[in-house]
Amino acid sequence: MPARLRPTAPVAADALLVGDPGRALMLAQELLEQPKMSNHARGLWGYSGVTAAGRELTIQSTGMGGPSASVVLEDLAELGVRQAIRIGTCASLGDLALGGLMIVTEAHTPAGTGSLPDPLLTSALAEAVDGAVSGVVVSLESLYRPEAEIPSMVAEGADMQSAGLLRAAARLGVAAAAVLVATERNDSGQLRDERLEATAKRVGKAALAVLST
Repeated sequence: MPARLRPTAPVAADALLVGDPGRALMLAQELLEQPKMSNHARGLWGYSGVTAAGRELTIQSTGMGGPSASVVLEDLAELGVRQAIRIGTCASLGDLALGGLMIVTEAHTPAGTGSLPDPLLTSALAEAVDGAVSGVVVSLESLYRPEAEIPSMVAEGADMQSAGLLRAAARLGVAAAAVLVATERNDSGQLRDERLEATAKRVGKAALAVLST
């Protein structure tokens, strides 16, 4: 039995990972025919079911931060997950517009430690997600920090978990990739919830198509 998750339904080999439990529910309702809650332990809502095309899929929330995402992925790997795509959010650090999409090509920590996504999933995402750019993300312990404390490395966005998640995936033998929605930008404020929901649904459909190939 995994250490954190308490599965109440079978977990699929393919998974979509999101931080927010509410977004996990929204994507489950959007992508699965009859979603069943596969986990509610620790507030980490997860859902499993079959897509309209008959493919099994799990959609799992990972909480906030790299440590939480890493331990959730470790449990999912124990339960049989072999491919995972993170649909997350980030703060834009450069030209990425509010609401823009970024396919992660590298994820770094402030200390400079880098993690790479699965190249095949990443390439397929770049083709499947309309309007997305490819770029580097830096994963911080908190996004609520003075701008002067943001590491001066070349990165298009900042989030809190991609580096930890991708590092864990490599260790666990799980093929993983990430696509991020820019929900914060200094000169534009924050993305409205309804626009984020619509974007997440569109990205979820594209990510499902990638996992299904």
